[in-house]
Amino acid sequence: MTGFGRGVAEQGALRATVDLRSVNHRFLDLKLRAQIAPSLEEQVAAKIRAGVERGSLAVSINVVRPAGATGLRIDEAAARRAHDTLRQLATSLGLPAPDLALVLAQPGVIASPADPDGEGETADAVILAALDQALAQLQDMRAVEGRALEKELVARLDELARLKASIESHAAGVTEQLHKKLQERLARLVGEAGIDPGRLAQEVALLAERADITEELVRLGSHLDQARAIATGPGASGRKLDFLVQEIGRELNTIGSKSQRTEISATVVEAKSGLEKMREQVQNVE
Repeated sequence: MTGFGRGVAEQGALRATVDLRSVNHRFLDLKLRAQIAPSLEEQVAAKIRAGVERGSLAVSINVVRPAGATGLRIDEAAARRAHDTLRQLATSLGLPAPDLALVLAQPGVIASPADPDGEGETADAVILAALDQALAQLQDMRAVEGRALEKELVARLDELARLKASIESHAAGVTEQLHKKLQERLARLVGEAGIDPGRLAQEVALLAERADITEELVRLGSHLDQARAIATGPGASGRKLDFLVQEIGRELNTIGSKSQRTEISATVVEAKSGLEKMREQVQNVE
């Protein structure tokens, strides 16, 4: 689901701004763009995962510190170790020596400032407070989209229920149709006098059993009811709806393969077309 959220928090001269941008994705894909300590990064990721289950989410964190604050510092010893290790690897591979940007990108080279006054803890708290605001905005925006998607999905399910009822009405006359067609074919081949009523009844019963779609219609109705309950209920529903859409498609395919009437086949094609549109919408559901 798409959405945007921005949070701003301040304490003294310290100001943190957090931006969250979400676009559709089948799973949660988190991209964090910020120079923050690994421990704080874990807290940020945990907060986001607790509030968002699906979506490609870009997180941007900007911190403005008081004038004269050192911000991040470079651990020279770690930088030298990283440079030596990278230089040795580059030499063995016949590659150029590592540049400064590559050295700075190594874990532990850029570190949080030594902060006896507790500024680091304060900054972390301010960032997390801004994140809470951004998450609330993002969820509000996604909730608006979710309500629109709910209406769309319910409309699709209503249409599928109508088509299911149409299939049921056509299926009710399948046995009579099979009896009539088989009798006509046999009459053309052997004449009316040569038709054994008992044998004809057996053949009709066998064909009717093969064409019976009662079980598929019962399961289809159950899937549609479950999908409606999930789509209109609380909590995340995207993955559950994904599964049910697959199962609805499976039942429609079986009904189509067993179909002995052109009316049923045409209705199945129409239902599968509507289901495909529903499948596309379900990908956007949290």
